[in-house]
Amino acid sequence: MAKLDDELNGDSPIQIGTMEMWIDKKSHIPESNVLVTVSDLAGEHSYLVTGGKIVKTKSSLFVQAPEERVVVGTRSWYRKATVLTRWFGYVLVFILFSFSILSFQGSIKARVVLTGSMVPVINPGDIILTTPPSNITPKIGSIVAYVGRRFDGTAVGVFSHRIIGGNAQTGFIVKGDANPAPDIQNPTIPDITGVVIFVIPLIGKFLTPKSLMVIIPLIFGLWLILDALKNE
Repeated sequence: MAKLDDELNGDSPIQIGTMEMWIDKKSHIPESNVLVTVSDLAGEHSYLVTGGKIVKTKSSLFVQAPEERVVVGTRSWYRKATVLTRWFGYVLVFILFSFSILSFQGSIKARVVLTGSMVPVINPGDIILTTPPSNITPKIGSIVAYVGRRFDGTAVGVFSHRIIGGNAQTGFIVKGDANPAPDIQNPTIPDITGVVIFVIPLIGKFLTPKSLMVIIPLIFGLWLILDALKNE
């Protein structure tokens, strides 16, 4: 920014960045004052032309400019953060809405993986999305979620392991990638609740009660910071 002359001699330029502004000191009203404010990414530049002099000042001392006209300093970062947060919210709502519809239709189910039997492909805390075997036929190489049962047929839980052999008629041979041996049970199609189509890493770790007790105050604190930047 060019240095401004304290005294105005004839027409004097005010240069801000690449912009140049000319002010004529002559006025029909001798006691008139002129406030010039220019905003850019570097901040606000305000000058008061009064009594034949140019004085650097702040516009907030004289007028309350519309918010859309003055976006400088922390307000510039606030606006960018607000736009990013808004778009992130739109995308998140769209994803959750789409998932809710597909889940209600039974096309997609989600579950949190608790064990490391499929490391490194699927890790504890990952969320797996599955679709019923009626949509995707299980085959060798597929990772499937199936209901594990005792010898008397009682269900004990859902396991997500890879098919390494067998067939739909006699039962599939399944094994966790990190396990030394195949599972004892050979699940058939009725036992398979879904074929894994997508893995969302780590998110499941943040869905525990302890994690939520940290995340919720953190989000609230971030909102307070953004609100403070807005009013600065």
